[in-house]
Amino acid sequence: MRHEVIVGVERRRRWRAEEKLSILDEVGLNGATVSDVARRHDITRQHIYQWRQEFRRKGLWPRSAETVFLSLPPPPCEGPSRPADSQRPEVEIMLGNGRSLRCVSDLSPERLQHLIRAVETA
Repeated sequence: MRHEVIVGVERRRRWRAEEKLSILDEVGLNGATVSDVARRHDITRQHIYQWRQEFRRKGLWPRSAETVFLSLPPPPCEGPSRPADSQRPEVEIMLGNGRSLRCVSDLSPERLQHLIRAVETA
């Protein structure tokens, strides 16, 4: 932890822009939260939020030179999609509380019982 001895009339610490940006860069590294970084530098979380806002207004945050966009390949296709008319048949069950439950007709009785209880208690 960093300790500073303040002598004289001035009670506020002065942070250079480079120091502020360096502190802002620490947020998110290895899972560090705003609170973690603030504690490490003996400042409040509000300092970090204000500095972010200040640098956004100036167009300096986030640092665009360090932003990298990764192109990801599209996810593999599962296979040909089934036409709408070949879908599993649905069943609609009217429950005692005025609600209805729509589900596929080939559910196991245990699963169907679990769903009915969940809908009735919701």
